Amino acid sequence: MFIEMKQQLRLQQQLVMTPQLQQAIKLLQLTRMELAELVQQEIAENPVLEDTAEEAGGGEESGQDKRLAEAEPTPEPSAREAVQEVKGDEHAVREVDWENYLHKYADSPPTPAYRGEELPSLEATLTRRPSLTDHLVGQLRVSRLGPDDEAIAMLIIGNLDADGYLKDPPLEQIAADSGHPIEDVERVLGRVQQFDPIGVAARSLEECLLLQVRRQGLDDETVVRMIQGHMGRIAKRDYEAIARDLGQPIDDIIDAAEAIRALVPWPGRIYSEEDPVYITPDIYLHKVGDKYVVTLNDDGMPKLKISGHYRSLMNHSPRAKEYIKEKMRSAAWLIRSIHQRQRTIIRTTESIANFQREFLERGLGHLKPLILRDVADDIGMHESTVSRVTTNKYVHTPQGIFELKFFFNSAIHRTDGGTMASESVRERIRKLIHGEDPQHPYSDRRIVELLLAETVDIARRTVAKYREQLGIQGSSVRRLAA
Repeated sequence: MFIEMKQQLRLQQQLVMTPQLQQAIKLLQLTRMELAELVQQEIAENPVLEDTAEEAGGGEESGQDKRLAEAEPTPEPSAREAVQEVKGDEHAVREVDWENYLHKYADSPPTPAYRGEELPSLEATLTRRPSLTDHLVGQLRVSRLGPDDEAIAMLIIGNLDADGYLKDPPLEQIAADSGHPIEDVERVLGRVQQFDPIGVAARSLEECLLLQVRRQGLDDETVVRMIQGHMGRIAKRDYEAIARDLGQPIDDIIDAAEAIRALVPWPGRIYSEEDPVYITPDIYLHKVGDKYVVTLNDDGMPKLKISGHYRSLMNHSPRAKEYIKEKMRSAAWLIRSIHQRQRTIIRTTESIANFQREFLERGLGHLKPLILRDVADDIGMHESTVSRVTTNKYVHTPQGIFELKFFFNSAIHRTDGGTMASESVRERIRKLIHGEDPQHPYSDRRIVELLLAETVDIARRTVAKYREQLGIQGSSVRRLAA
């Protein structure tokens, strides 16, 4: 067997991902906050980059600091005497007259002394918001319960969910885990339900509201009966049906319903450890005349430029020329990539606005089926580029704030030959269930029939999937909760 070596010429195409191209692709999928953090990091690492917005703010800050310095009160006479100025060739150096200072200090009253062990540690100075468990355990410690009852109460508190409800496990399981009779567990549960916040440790929404009205002295017969049997009608504001069932005047029913609406259905949420996430739109979509205008949200974003100081150094320092040229190339590519990202976002949003104009004018029921290929073909880009641009980008529209991905929906066929966006179908299912009779809720099969009457052809399993995505229980569960 012989191994032969020879040269061959071969022609082939190959895509090479340069570092600059990788950076441009990475910038496309970054959120607004992530982009701001990346730019700040680049400014810290690349001396050629400058933030013109920061310079403008810095000038105002300097002027403000100057005004504050001029407004500062002059020091006390004793302090001025302790400081002397020694004139130098270039600067005035302020030097402390220690003898005068120590003399003044000896005549001053003593300050309180603290031993080192009495000072709090660094860890002790860190604070966090108390959780619902912390809040309840603190009340438990001063409730004067016996050791056995306190152990049961700790089990109850430990099994509360984030909303403050005791839904799982049942009291029988808690009794088995604690080794105490169910009667003792129910008695301790009653004690825990007297803790703050009012309504905590309830096992259902009905029990939670009843605990609140009893503590607040609102538990008249009408309010209690409405909570126990008419919560579905209260949600629909069907006050006339409640008045007929209870045989009460409509005005009394309305007053009782307003009192019930003022109650807190989730008492534990005020102690939630999860901080709310606020969405700042990346793009604003405003209607000007008959057109929708796209505007990028640049608040808080650095305004980059290449430093003129380093550009001038290229002619004065040959040794630093190559370093500065490399940094200038990197800075120029970053600025160009950010501008390209902005243009791509604007073009993509304008295309989406053209496709979804009826939604912008009339609302969610008029959302059209749309896929990435439609927008990609419209703006002359690849689908993967459109996918990156629309990920984690939010747009402010006349209908509210939505993620750009929201506007891409699959098509649901209609019996009249048309199509309907899947999101519009979900919204229609939500409205149907919201308007149903709580005592006779619609089954998935019945919803299919109602949608078919509206020319929407959809399978029962698809209705079940959309209902679950909306967080709506099945008809049997809704009937029990009514």
